[in-house]
Amino acid sequence: MSIKTIENMVNWVEQNLEKYPTLEEMSDFVGYSPCYCSTKFHEYVGVSFKDYIQKRQLSMAAVALQKTNYRIIDIAIQHGFSSHEAFTRAFVRVYGYTPSQYRKLLPEILIFDKAQIDF
Repeated sequence: MSIKTIENMVNWVEQNLEKYPTLEEMSDFVGYSPCYCSTKFHEYVGVSFKDYIQKRQLSMAAVALQKTNYRIIDIAIQHGFSSHEAFTRAFVRVYGYTPSQYRKLLPEILIFDKAQIDF
């Protein structure tokens, strides 16, 4: 698998984050098996496909909490979470704050940016 294919995988994930992309959909897009795509994605990106999606969704949601006045449930749904509760559990696990605490306090957190694949 070429570096360009890995870059295409990352770009595809980024374009489909709001639709909660699956490994099977991504593998269909690039034309390799899900197992092989998963292995290569983890090798080049540094985290599993599933972790990458969740970290990116949480990071994008954190930015939305900071920069918009949208309701938390709306931000949760927009970023791929099935409920306010699921979003809050994931947010607390990663950042140590509930979404409403984060919005009020705006503490420094580590935003997980789009993976950059080096050639």
